[in-house]
Amino acid sequence: MKSFCPKFSFLLLITLILTSFLYSEAQKCRPNGRIRGKKAPSGQCNKENDSDCCVQGKMYTTYECSPSVSTHTKAYLTLNSFQKGGDGGGPSACDNQYHSDDTPVVALSTGWFNDKSRCLNKITISANGRSVVATVVDECDSTMGCDEEHDYQPPCPNNIVDASKAVWKALGVPQDQWGGLDITWSDA
Repeated sequence: MKSFCPKFSFLLLITLILTSFLYSEAQKCRPNGRIRGKKAPSGQCNKENDSDCCVQGKMYTTYECSPSVSTHTKAYLTLNSFQKGGDGGGPSACDNQYHSDDTPVVALSTGWFNDKSRCLNKITISANGRSVVATVVDECDSTMGCDEEHDYQPPCPNNIVDASKAVWKALGVPQDQWGGLDITWSDA
């Protein structure tokens, strides 16, 4: 009978734990930079839906990535108007169109938007004991902001699903609580 070597088993276990830790660390999305806020010219930052305007001199974190997507990806739901003149700014990146607030549409943070790979695809958003299917029509830019193109709003965090009023209604969230909500989402 061969003898068991506890020292070898211990080293193997430590190696496996470290490899697992390093792999999981490599999968995390880390900030890739910062931009300095610029004050918007008068009337240039649309504050509809409680949108933030950049603060002169404040540093904002930027990301080129988002957390890994799973069947229950954790995210933060925000409110956005995709209509012309709404706080979403210009037409949607996927189809160069504006969309009614009564249509369930979303913008995803840069990493999840993934160079338009999710354009016009459906995602399922779950929260508040309900689910809704919405169409991805735009990017919530996590790499840039505080300029005219981004309506002088800060860059999006890397875990945002920016949704129309129709999504909030479908999730049954009382209107006085619209604006920010922890959710999960997945590709539909």
